[in-house]
Amino acid sequence: MKIKKLASKLNISPRTIRFYEAKGLISPHKQEHNAYRTFSEKEVWRLQTIISLREAGMSIEDIQKALPDADEANTEQLQYYLEMQRSILVSQWLELKQIIQTTDSMIELLKHQPTLPLDDIFLLAEGSKRLRETRKNWSDKWNFDHQALTHDDYVSNNDNEYKDYDQALQTTVDWVAPRSGERGLDIGTGTGNLAAKFLDKGIRMAGTDQSIEMLKQCARKHPHMELKLGNLLALPYLDGQFDFVVTSFALHHISDEQKILALEEMRRVLQPHGRICITDLMFPSEAMKEHILNDLTQQGDAEQLPLIQNEYYAIRSTLLDWFECNGYITKHRQLNDWLTIIYAVPIH
Repeated sequence: MKIKKLASKLNISPRTIRFYEAKGLISPHKQEHNAYRTFSEKEVWRLQTIISLREAGMSIEDIQKALPDADEANTEQLQYYLEMQRSILVSQWLELKQIIQTTDSMIELLKHQPTLPLDDIFLLAEGSKRLRETRKNWSDKWNFDHQALTHDDYVSNNDNEYKDYDQALQTTVDWVAPRSGERGLDIGTGTGNLAAKFLDKGIRMAGTDQSIEMLKQCARKHPHMELKLGNLLALPYLDGQFDFVVTSFALHHISDEQKILALEEMRRVLQPHGRICITDLMFPSEAMKEHILNDLTQQGDAEQLPLIQNEYYAIRSTLLDWFECNGYITKHRQLNDWLTIIYAVPIH
């Protein structure tokens, strides 16, 4: 197939095809006597793939990495690139929603006053900017990709951070009390240990995690579970998709400010009466946090203190206050010194 016919078939310009050729993404055969390009079926397929990936927003650099895997039928790696791009698009979509909400707030202010004071504009703009920065300022300093292969063994043999692990997961399931036909989301699913307990009850479960290696391990253990790359701050789902969301041993990996954003994200992907269950390491209150940390410092606890300082243990009272202010009724149970379960159901 010649370049003009191919361009017409794919509804792109010959110049675009030459651009991808210059980048080394395609290598059409050139006739010796006139240097005309002819495209084999394989080259046509590659070009269609490139166009699709570009439509999804993937960069030329990422496409260059992904195409060899596509040639080798390595769909797992190609899917990762697409999942990564989808995660980026969700973050951008959420930022756009925030900009729209900020603009709507300005419009509402103008409806009730003749002018919009500069201070009001500044506060709204700063609030929107702060949310964007909060969403972007998370990094995986624990290297969960590296931990994925040994994660389940680590959990089984760690009676410090994961003390009462099995009891906590089972209590989470019991409190959520999933009903037939419901759909749940496990946020920060890791290798899928919590989700598995719902799957065993015949409940449809989806899982999201920022670690592709954790998701690979989860997929091997639970091949029929729906998995997406994403994180607590930008859940890779549209609004109102789930009957309940659960998360275990994940919330303490984001800052206090990010936790509030994560709660908003949980609420966003839930149906109107959707419920939330958080199982995690946390302090009862800010005052108790200071008291405990002071005691550990004085004791010179070389094991527990560094662990806590490397994490972002939640303040239980802060989470409960957020739920109360947003129309939820809650119950909670402290299983040991650090581990607490919070279950929240909307009042209306």
